This record gives sequence, C-alpha cells and structure tokens, in this order.
Amino acid sequence: MPELPEVETVRDGLDRLVVGAVVRDVEVFRDYSVRRHEGGPAGFADQLRGRRLTAAARRGKYLWLPVGEDAALLAHLGMSGQLLVRDPAVAGEWAHPHLRARLHLDDSPSGARFLDFVDQRTFGHLSVVDLVPTPDGAPGGRGSDLAAVPEPVAHVGRDPLDPAFDADAAVATVRRRRTGIKRALLDQTIASGIGNIYADEALWRARVHYARATDTMTRPVVRRVLDAASEVMSEALTQGGTSFDALYVNVNGESGFFARSLVSYGRDGRPCKRCGTSIVRERFMNRSSYFCPVCQRKR
Repeated sequence: MPELPEVETVRDGLDRLVVGAVVRDVEVFRDYSVRRHEGGPAGFADQLRGRRLTAAARRGKYLWLPVGEDAALLAHLGMSGQLLVRDPAVAGEWAHPHLRARLHLDDSPSGARFLDFVDQRTFGHLSVVDLVPTPDGAPGGRGSDLAAVPEPVAHVGRDPLDPAFDADAAVATVRRRRTGIKRALLDQTIASGIGNIYADEALWRARVHYARATDTMTRPVVRRVLDAASEVMSEALTQGGTSFDALYVNVNGESGFFARSLVSYGRDGRPCKRCGTSIVRERFMNRSSYFCPVCQRKR
C-alpha cells in the first residue's frame, strides 16, 4: 500500500499540474470506486461539475483537493490506486484497462487535462466530503492553508513531516500504550503516513526491535524512532517513493526509485549493511517484519 512518500509524490504532481483547474465534466466507469460517496456516481459528478480545485493537500496517506472552503474531493489510493494527469489530445491512444473515473479539467496550469483515477485492485475510492475545522487551528495538511480536513480524515493524526506535528505529544502517547513499537508506528491516530516499509526502515536506523514494548521505552528512544521515520521518508521523497511494480507511480506514470536504497524491508537473507548479519523476516499482523537480529536485539 502506498505510504506517505508515495502519496506526497502524487500530491506534489497534482499541485503543479491541476490546482486552479475547473472541473468541466466527470465520468465514472466503475460505481464501486465512488462507493463512499453519498448519492452514488451521479451525485459525485454533480458535486464536482463547475467547481475549482483550489489546492492539493495531504495528511498521512490521505489526499484531497479542496473545491472551496467547505468541501473537497477526497482520494484514498488503497493498494493500487493512481491519479494520472493526461493530455486529452493523446489520451485516446492510451486506454488504461483499469480506468475507474475521469475528471475533465479546464484552466489547469498545463491547459485542458484529464485527471484519471486508475485502480487495478479496486481497494481505493473517491468521494466528495465536507471539510471540518482542525482542533489545533493549524492547516489541515501539507499543501493547504485551510485549517480544515475532510471529515473522514479528522481522526487521523498529523504525520512526522507536518510542520504542526507535535513530536513530544506523540512520544508521550507511544509510551502510554501497552503494545509493540511497530504496532504503535502503524497506528495512524498517533503519527500518520508510516506503513510497513518505512516502519521497518526506521526501526533499523534506530536499532530497535519491532516488538519492543512501548511502555518500557525511554523518551529519547521513542524520539529516535520517530526521527528515523522522518529521515527515511524525507529521503524516499527525493527519489519519488518506493516502487516495486507498475502499481506505484506518480501523476505522470513514472515509478520511484527508493526501493534501491532499502536496508531492511524485503532484504531477508541478505547481509545487514551495518554489521553483516543476515536480515531476518518474521510474520507480523498478516504481513512481515524485517530486522537485523544483532543490531535490533529483542529485549
């Protein structure tokens, strides 16, 4: 599933290519892709036609395009969702087999464009939702000055790259939990945007075992883990995120290259880049955890 760097890469592309555009028309090719929208495909289209996309914002793994100060087009990419900006002049030559919805845009910075929602596995979705005020009065997410977030995102915590992220409060919350540190990192209400890949990478950098009990960790150790998550996600952003296949792409359909820089995730059986010990893979929450048994000793 795309994590913060992958979603931020998409947000940045939308910010450059479609913010300011007006939605002239909307086509929904698969009703299931707007299943979260009250009113179905017809209502989804009606609420977007004639509206201007005023920003491209993100909190954690959630992405939205405000259409005024009271509503936004909310996108969750699921496991394989893509938002692709296409030139109508050549889009007919490229018919994606998993095209689920299309916005016809006028007045975008790059001229008339299609904004296509492509989703092979159909876990992603689009909806037009109300914006609600942020409790702290700070902007709702990266890319928007509005102190508001989509109502379905209100429960999601700020991410470690958000200027309004309160690291001290996050550290205190983690230490109050009686759980393993990786489970805490994946809890999107504490610090959003961190998924399985970047949790493993952050824990390797911080030299902390994924199952270490949070209530036994000191403040400096928890802070070291969160700082490591910020560092690894920032580095991934400079390389367009982590792409293992054609499902993870930016708005131009291009893949990221951070997979080449991974030091823990997916490297079971290969030597740790710090001590040379073989990286180990263990089952974790119907997924996997990768760690070095020497650098990240279990306590």
